[in-house]
Amino acid sequence: MTGISYIRLRGFIRKEMLQIKRDPSSLLLGLVMPVLLLLIFGYGVSLEPTNVPIALVVDEQTPVTQELKARFQLSRYFSPVTVRSMAEAVQRMQADEVDGIVHVRSNFSSLLESGVEAPIQLILNGIDANRARIVEGYVRNTVGLWAQHAANQSGRSYNSPPIILESRIWFNAAANSTYSLIPGLLTLIMTLIGTQLTALVIAREWERGTMEALLSTPISANEILLGKLLPYYALGMIGMGFSITLGVFLFHVPLRGSLFVLICLGSVFLLASLGFGLFISSAARIQFVSAMGSVLSAFLPAFFLSGLMFDLKSTPVIVQYISTIIPAKYFVTITQTLFLAGNVWSVLLPASFVLVIMSIVLLVAARKKLGRRLPQ
Repeated sequence: MTGISYIRLRGFIRKEMLQIKRDPSSLLLGLVMPVLLLLIFGYGVSLEPTNVPIALVVDEQTPVTQELKARFQLSRYFSPVTVRSMAEAVQRMQADEVDGIVHVRSNFSSLLESGVEAPIQLILNGIDANRARIVEGYVRNTVGLWAQHAANQSGRSYNSPPIILESRIWFNAAANSTYSLIPGLLTLIMTLIGTQLTALVIAREWERGTMEALLSTPISANEILLGKLLPYYALGMIGMGFSITLGVFLFHVPLRGSLFVLICLGSVFLLASLGFGLFISSAARIQFVSAMGSVLSAFLPAFFLSGLMFDLKSTPVIVQYISTIIPAKYFVTITQTLFLAGNVWSVLLPASFVLVIMSIVLLVAARKKLGRRLPQ
């Protein structure tokens, strides 16, 4: 790269490292915050509801109904409460004490023995439609497992459909939501670290009046860009290392792909985040504006439009188009693939290619924006 004096660059990097050492907020943001975010999201956020409160209304007490009731009581997905009547169950539902009602009618055993349909009534609280659908699946699975077990014991079939669906879940056999959340959180953490760390550095120079001192030296825009970028890049990579270590050893998320590939592609994504942060910082001379700009234009899109929390294929077409310009979307794909599926190059290569292009564009944009503020 032309116009760079490595002596000046080394001195400028040393100045930035001393600044980081004197400013604990940078170290907290780069090293402590990833750990806190992983612990909060890893332990506090789950897309898989457990201990769902439901009301069991069993109108007849027979060995068959008692065994069915025991299935619900022993399941980790339910926290059942046995009530005497539907009126009491409805009252609990209206009071938001239970999320559903399972009603086994008084003729259930006799219908089952006679070989005709023996319906079980299920009423769900639909205020949270997604949760209701998940609970419905839990109930169906519980009743299905009970029916299969009862059929094996009695030697007769309670349910003999002509087609038997044998389902398997690949890459995450236990359907553990933590396994898909932790790799995605790596993206969110690196977005926050990358943009926040650099979003403030140029604006801080302007606010403190030290930019004028820099302008009076022979230092070039390229040297300022590299001097601001490299220390925070090293800090961000250390934070990424902490996040990967915690994900694998604390949350036991399997890393089936290459660690080397993950680090390389993480470097590319971090450069994109740092470049975007520098671009914001170069455009705004006020730290508060830079910080708000990085949250609104980097963190929130990474949270909502990366596919981490919501399925983008289910969103309107315009939202899907907007998500294509969000770098986090591609890194979420990369991390989830590397952690859970392995080195699937047909997925990794297209996402990596787009990420490299975005990193170059953002760094060039930051350089051009910075150059406009400095004498050439």
